[in-house]
Amino acid sequence: MGACGRPWPVPYDADIVLSCRGRPTAVLASGDPFWYGAGASLAEKLDRSEWVAHSAPSTFSLAAARLGWRLESAVCLGLHAARFERLVPHLAPGTRIICLVRDGEAAGDLAKWLSERGWGASAFWTLVALGGPRERITEHRPDGFIGDLAGNLVAVALEARGGQGLPRSSGLSDELFVHDGQITKRPIRALALSALAPRAGERLWDIGAGSGSISTEWALCGGTATAIEMREDRAANIRSNAAAFGVAHRIAVVAGSAPEALAGLDVPDAVFIGGGLDIAMFDAVWSRLSPGTRLVAHAVTLETEALLGELHRQHGGELMRAEIAHVAPLGRYRSWEAARPVVQWSAIR
Repeated sequence: MGACGRPWPVPYDADIVLSCRGRPTAVLASGDPFWYGAGASLAEKLDRSEWVAHSAPSTFSLAAARLGWRLESAVCLGLHAARFERLVPHLAPGTRIICLVRDGEAAGDLAKWLSERGWGASAFWTLVALGGPRERITEHRPDGFIGDLAGNLVAVALEARGGQGLPRSSGLSDELFVHDGQITKRPIRALALSALAPRAGERLWDIGAGSGSISTEWALCGGTATAIEMREDRAANIRSNAAAFGVAHRIAVVAGSAPEALAGLDVPDAVFIGGGLDIAMFDAVWSRLSPGTRLVAHAVTLETEALLGELHRQHGGELMRAEIAHVAPLGRYRSWEAARPVVQWSAIR
C-alpha cells in the first residue's frame, strides 16, 4: 500500500473505516461491494449524504456474460464464507448457479462435495481473473476435476446434472433427517406446515422441536425459525439437519423449554407446538403473540387432546384428528400398522 493507503484486514471491521469519518476516504473493494460485500456494511452505518458508490460490473455479471447465461435465471451465491450445503435448496437438474468461493483450493473442495452427493456429472466452470488480462475460463466435470487452481480464483459456475434435488412439496421423507424417533412424521408434518402457511421472511417458534424437521421445512420456504429443545442430543440433531439442508443460517437453536426459553425472543409470525402442551405453557405462549399470529399445536395424549378441545371452544380455529396407517411386514404376510392418532388445533391469535 502507498503512503495514503492501508490494508483492510480480514475479517472486515467497519470501525476501521468509520474511524476516518469526516475526512475524504476511499474504499477499494473487489467484486460487487453490495453483494455479500463491504458496501452495505458501511452504508448501514453512514448517513446517505456521507457516501457515494462507483460500482464496477459484478463477478456475477461478468460470469453470465462469458457463459451466455441469463443472469435473472441463474442462482447467485456467496460461498466464500458459507458452507457448501447452502447449495442444497437450489440443486436441481438444469439449474445454473454462479458461486463466489474463497480461492482455487475451495473450487476443488466444491467439486469433490458435488461429486460425493451425486452431482459429479454437472458442467463446472472455473473463472479466473474475470475482466482482466489474466482472465481464464475452463470447463470441467466435478467428478473428474483436476488442476492447479491455487491462488486468487473467486468464482465457479455450474449447470447441475446427475442428481434429483429436494422435492418442493411439504412433508419431506423422514429418512432425510437425523433423528432419534422424536420427529413429526412426514404426513403429519405436511398437515402442520399447511396450517402454519410459511411465507418468505416470516419467523417461526418451533417449541419442543425434536429433530427440527418443522423448522427445517419452514426455513426451506424462506423463513427463519427458532427451534426450542430442552435435550442437548436432540438440539445437536437440529443443528445437523439445518446444516445438511443448507439452512443453518436461518435456524437458531435455543436449549431449554417453554415458557422460560421464550424470554427475549423476537415475536414470531407463527408458532408450532409439537408436544408437551399444557395450559400453563399455552397461556405463556398465547400472551406473547401479536394479533394475527398463527398457532398450530399437536396432541398425542388424551389429556392434551382434551385441552385442545377446550382451547378450540374458547378461541375457535380448526380442530382435526389424523390417523395414519401403513403396510408393515408380518412374517410371510403384511398387516396394517397404525400410528397413534394426532389431534391438530390451529388458530389465529
